[in-house]
Amino acid sequence: MKLSLRGEYALRALLVLAIQHSEKVVRIQTISDAQKIPKRFLEQILNDLKCAGIVESKRGVAGGYRLAKKPEQITLAAIVRHIEGALAPVSCVSERFYEKCSCPDESRCAIRSVMKEIREAIVKVAERVTLADISERWKNLQHQPVEALDFVI
Repeated sequence: MKLSLRGEYALRALLVLAIQHSEKVVRIQTISDAQKIPKRFLEQILNDLKCAGIVESKRGVAGGYRLAKKPEQITLAAIVRHIEGALAPVSCVSERFYEKCSCPDESRCAIRSVMKEIREAIVKVAERVTLADISERWKNLQHQPVEALDFVI
């Protein structure tokens, strides 16, 4: 699994929303400025996450985005699968995005066997970690109260 820039930006934007989860909505400009994400690209990403039911939006002058669920209910796996597709390093070991192996004998392929172990390790972590966990980790790394943070991650 390799995150694209789109995937990285999605995670960073969602982290801002998780950190400010008690707020009503967060303006897109606030997220863009805090994370140094081009606003137009961020709009596309947030619209995609809205279609997936991960975020919701409010239109108008007081509009913005917020998480559609509690941060504890949104896993890293759900986000990455939506943005990137498979969590697997090669498609022949993916359970959700399987594609036929290019090797001559898939059942006896040593490389596939190792890649399957790698996929299982990635899935184990990604299914366990939520936006709340990432938010808490971020807060712990800041060594200061959340109120004093300027949300540069």
